[in-house]
Amino acid sequence: MSEFAGKHGLIVGVANKRSIAWAIARAVAAKGARLAVTYQGERLEDSVRELSADLADPLVLPLDVTSDEQIAEVAARCDQTFGGLDFVVHGAAFAPREELARPFLETSRDGFRVALDISAYSLVALARATAPLMEKNGGGSLLTLTYLGSERVFPNYNVMGVAKAALESSVRYLAAELGPRAIRVNAISAGPIKTLAASGISGFSSILQVYRDKAPLRRNTETGEVADAAAFLLGPAGRGVTGEILIVDGGYSIVGL
Repeated sequence: MSEFAGKHGLIVGVANKRSIAWAIARAVAAKGARLAVTYQGERLEDSVRELSADLADPLVLPLDVTSDEQIAEVAARCDQTFGGLDFVVHGAAFAPREELARPFLETSRDGFRVALDISAYSLVALARATAPLMEKNGGGSLLTLTYLGSERVFPNYNVMGVAKAALESSVRYLAAELGPRAIRVNAISAGPIKTLAASGISGFSSILQVYRDKAPLRRNTETGEVADAAAFLLGPAGRGVTGEILIVDGGYSIVGL
């Protein structure tokens, strides 16, 4: 029997077929999971619904992660439809393009607020709304996505790096609080991948080339590799892991020069 047979999950952050969140959705669905998938705004609805048509009886819902009301509505629909949740994937991240283009010193107060709200606080809000659903099922797993820019300075990553640092700290605090409820909280720090979010980072192709030149595996990270790591953390094989940042980047993070 597949490891996710009879399991139900919520996937937040799918934008298109290149999204890491979508790769994770496909990986766990192939192992038997039934999913709820959310989309951000009407612009992405058609794309997400088209993708989700390949899943087994999916629940496709709108979600603006800055709205506690919408988060509560999504949790309620998952509860009504599935009777609980076994795992949640948080793939939401955003910073205004102009905040990534200008020096970090020039980050606006509003741009900082938006980046931290969508990219970091939304994990806390999502955890608060879905923890009762996972607890109903005897526990669960919450997974988010981060990047090495949380620890090191990357060109044109700026306020997003600060947001990812806040996200990783949130993972640890949530893991400590939710552990007694049998809910694990982890993150995957993936190497750079050509996603919709990455398109807003100037010079992204140069970053990809540096990874190809310097990473021990001498290649860029593939979404399928991240998805397989996610399946490990979300499923029974990762049952003893919580509060961790699992790096999937071909070894780039270990290299000094």
